[in-house]
Amino acid sequence: MLSMVNVSKVYRTDYVETYALNEFNLNVEKGEFLALMGPSGSGKSTFLNVAGLLDDFSSGQYLLDGQDVSRLSDAQRSHIRNRNIGFIFQSFNLIPDLNVFDNVDVPLRYRGISAPERKRMIEEALEIVGLLGRKRHLPSQLSGGQQQRVAIARAIAGTPKLMLADEPTGNLDSGMARQIMDLLEKINQAGGTLIMVTHDPELAARAHRQIHILDGKIVDLDTAVTGSIREPQSAAS
Repeated sequence: MLSMVNVSKVYRTDYVETYALNEFNLNVEKGEFLALMGPSGSGKSTFLNVAGLLDDFSSGQYLLDGQDVSRLSDAQRSHIRNRNIGFIFQSFNLIPDLNVFDNVDVPLRYRGISAPERKRMIEEALEIVGLLGRKRHLPSQLSGGQQQRVAIARAIAGTPKLMLADEPTGNLDSGMARQIMDLLEKINQAGGTLIMVTHDPELAARAHRQIHILDGKIVDLDTAVTGSIREPQSAAS
């Protein structure tokens, strides 16, 4: 599904090179639920941006569903991103002036899908997240947990092959966080591939696999404390 081999992302100034990703290696299988953990500045957000085709990388190879994305034009990357990748953000990123239905509809409009088919897809997604009855509500009329469920509906409406979740429960209380995790698990069990960034070990424990990132690399925590960091065999390709 997703394979990164020695992927680096370097930010350069006249005097300094900063590695946000440093020869990063990771394989994620179709249908897997992966939790990615690490301190602020470790490279988690950069990884999500590269994995979601929102940002380029400096070197290495990235295969998404068997396709080398480094060889694609910006238009081709946008095409794949719109059809194959769903994003779930901590801050929901809903458009305040649009109701629930229209918020979910926004990315589908760019795909040239007919209005009746979009309506079917949107209502199916809202039914999954339990908000079909609120499809005409504005975001301001919803709780934080409901807004996050709208964001999830928007991510899954187009049946993406890969979902990327950036701290999807970060703005929610513990009860709402558990409900959102129940929903994400349900989507994963239905066949969706999910990569979730989280700082919460309890939430990460619900994933199939947990990896830790430090200084742009996947690390083994047992050896990181000794200063001899190695990449776990299960995560590196």
